[in-house]
Amino acid sequence: MGNLRYFADSSVISLLLSNILVVILALVQSWDVTTVLWVYWMQSIIIGFFQMLRILSLKKFSTDKFTINNQPASPTTQTKIFTAFFFAFHYGFFHFIYAIFLSNFFTNLPFDFTYLLTGGLIFFLNHLFSFYQDKVIDQQKVQNIGQIMLFPYTRIIPMHLIIIFGALLGPPTLIIFLLFKTLVDILMHTIKHQFNYSVQVDQN
Repeated sequence: MGNLRYFADSSVISLLLSNILVVILALVQSWDVTTVLWVYWMQSIIIGFFQMLRILSLKKFSTDKFTINNQPASPTTQTKIFTAFFFAFHYGFFHFIYAIFLSNFFTNLPFDFTYLLTGGLIFFLNHLFSFYQDKVIDQQKVQNIGQIMLFPYTRIIPMHLIIIFGALLGPPTLIIFLLFKTLVDILMHTIKHQFNYSVQVDQN
């Protein structure tokens, strides 16, 4: 348990540092509102990508209260694969619609692709680190596959609502909402790890 707590603490620090680094770059390099929105859109895509890999990486998992086609699901390889790709499709479609919204609503604002790649790389490295830690936890605890599939939505929806609201108010207030987004990101990440600890330890 001590090792798991260490992983959780280090992942929170990593997430905090990556968010702060992106905020600093946004300020120093004077990122426009559109670039900021797309950087966090990319972070969401990265979260979903690693969540799909996490589902596929599960060795043992629970399907308690999890159904497929209104039928109770069994903890089989087929269930794991179906869940991973269903999540990828649903999560991907959600972000496709979100991308259309960003493209149309902020179409007249400038956009810097280099800054997008920079921010995306920072978040990719952070979530790669978090993915490795989640795998270690999953090897020691039996996770509920349905809850793992749903958790990214509970994290990204409030995060993006905060950012969009800040963008609509304009650049002078955007930094406040970026910091608020960071707090929400850290909070939801911490809740995820607290949930990981609450599930039953696999003794087999």
